Amino acid sequence: MAKRYKVGIIGCGIGRLHMVEGYLPHPDKYEVVALCDLDEARLNAMADEFAVPRRTRSSDELIAMPDLDIIDICTPPAIHTALILQALAAGKHVVCEKPLTGSLAEVDEVIRAEEKAAGMLMPIFQYRYGDGVASARHIIESGIAGRLYVATAETLWKRDAVYYDNPWRGRWATELGGVLMTHAIHLHDMITYLLGPVQKVFARTVTRVNAIEVEDCVSASLLMQDGGLVSATATLGSQEEISRLRIAFENVTFESSHEAYSPGDGPWRIIPANAEIGGKIDKLLSERPLVGRRFNGQMEAYHQALETGARPPVTSLDARRSLELVTAIYHSNDTGTDVMLPITAGHPKYASWRP
Repeated sequence: MAKRYKVGIIGCGIGRLHMVEGYLPHPDKYEVVALCDLDEARLNAMADEFAVPRRTRSSDELIAMPDLDIIDICTPPAIHTALILQALAAGKHVVCEKPLTGSLAEVDEVIRAEEKAAGMLMPIFQYRYGDGVASARHIIESGIAGRLYVATAETLWKRDAVYYDNPWRGRWATELGGVLMTHAIHLHDMITYLLGPVQKVFARTVTRVNAIEVEDCVSASLLMQDGGLVSATATLGSQEEISRLRIAFENVTFESSHEAYSPGDGPWRIIPANAEIGGKIDKLLSERPLVGRRFNGQMEAYHQALETGARPPVTSLDARRSLELVTAIYHSNDTGTDVMLPITAGHPKYASWRP
């Protein structure tokens, strides 16, 4: 029989969504047995709601629990790295919200630790999960789509002063970045998930919507490794919230769902170049199994990896790729130049992209 893994969640904010969407739909695969949060009222409310037997305000105490298999890190970004390294050193599997770390130097440190650890680390990128994005990826990987021409990625969301009335949001030291880091990172991950590595970046970032330290508007131009062009735009000042990908290939054009927080959901618009291509796509998709959406799909895939010893469905290298793009965008904005990828040790922003 497949193992039922015992989970401890650190952070009852986004951690609640992990619980509701990721763990509860798979009661044969996971059991959340411990919660940790500094806010005692929030901790007790979530533990009571879901009958979680253990609660603590100490992450050290939770990580040290000997029977826990998985530590799920849902804290503010600045402490992710320390908690990941601590949990891996304790022999645990680790799930961690985005951004995985606060620099490329830190993510490389995590990758080195993971290579020596018994546990498996999975970063969270739940927007990869949904029938729409799964169909598009299946078509692209089959070769039917042909060459990439251009793509656009739009993260048009709304955040106001109430959202930033918080001790850690909107600050370089604690949030590590703005719309690029906390919001658009999802859709930008979907770009590389579907279209492959980025070769070169030119970008501008500004703060125009809120009185915060970090950026809330971004415009970036990406040259992909295969020669395709991508335009990525993000703001926190849109009066209607959408997340949208539109991708033009040689033989097919895709347009994602516009759902702000679940653009991977189906159906996507799939526009073939002609009837012959359309027939090939229909046949291909008729043979593809459906996948779960958001955290549900990612946690189901994670369990399968844990059971089989395969690579996790999202890897630390995937997280590095997303943070490399973040680093390149900040550096391009600061220097007014094209930035070549990959970014390695010795780059001015390798140790930190923060001002």
